[in-house]
Amino acid sequence: MQMSDERQIAAPRPVVWAALFDPEVLKACVPGCQELSGSAAEGYEATVVQKVGPVKATFKGTVTMSDVVEGESCTLSGEGKGGAAGFAKGDARVHLSDGPDGSTLLRYEVDAKVGGKLAQLGSRIVDGFARRMAGEFFTRFQAEIEGPAEAETAEAPEASSDDQPTPEKKGWFKRVLG
Repeated sequence: MQMSDERQIAAPRPVVWAALFDPEVLKACVPGCQELSGSAAEGYEATVVQKVGPVKATFKGTVTMSDVVEGESCTLSGEGKGGAAGFAKGDARVHLSDGPDGSTLLRYEVDAKVGGKLAQLGSRIVDGFARRMAGEFFTRFQAEIEGPAEAETAEAPEASSDDQPTPEKKGWFKRVLG
């Protein structure tokens, strides 16, 4: 199953690039991620719990970075085994370019494969799940960098019941800058 999409991220390209290699950002972005350890240089080990149709499984696997062109592109490759549920593996090729007003255009192409009981669910269910997972990952990635959407912060109450200001939730970029 193959798919591609792009996102406009309101942050400079070096910031987006650094976030792609930050294990805390990756852990927050992978739907169902329970654990993530390791480094970009040596690869990550991950535990992810997912439900695909009627099959719920805990996948233990690895994520590696390859084809790295500093500040421009890389490939995230993941492979996980979910016991009797089967396996899932895929690659996400990520390309960054400068967008308008100091933003970054992130384009990605995903190629995913499944086997075992997961493959028996049928291509429609599996393809829909893979599209949802990729979309959710990059939506979370964008939110981690940019912080919550203005609509979400506008709806938040200005003060708590004890008249103390509610702390502003910051995106990854703003947390790095302080």
